[in-house]
Amino acid sequence: MAKLDAGSTLKRLRNRYRLVVMNDDTYEEVVTFKLSRLSVYIGLSTIFVVLVGLTVALIVFTPLRYYIPGYDDLKIGREYRQMKYKVDELEKQAQNQASYIENIKKVLQGGPAMALDTTELQVPRDDVSND
Repeated sequence: MAKLDAGSTLKRLRNRYRLVVMNDDTYEEVVTFKLSRLSVYIGLSTIFVVLVGLTVALIVFTPLRYYIPGYDDLKIGREYRQMKYKVDELEKQAQNQASYIENIKKVLQGGPAMALDTTELQVPRDDVSND
């Protein structure tokens, strides 16, 4: 097996090639490029990096980022939590108002406003026999 030398690899990358674009009907040269493998590699790599950069910038700086699953803006998450707390408070307030109105109705109808607690308390007696 042939062993590749670092010098020969670099030499192959720097070899110059000519790319000619010709008109098929007249065989006239339209454009001529002088290229090397290294310049083609650098050019394609640059195009790739620029396209990736533009794609990332498009997603980060536009509303497209909200279509990415799992992406959550901290401000929006905080607003959701605050709205949830407000809704919970309003639900409790509505329940309290409903029970208050129900008790008022019972009082106006002549019934007891609320059930009385009729359980007996077992209070221990202190036998004071120090006299």
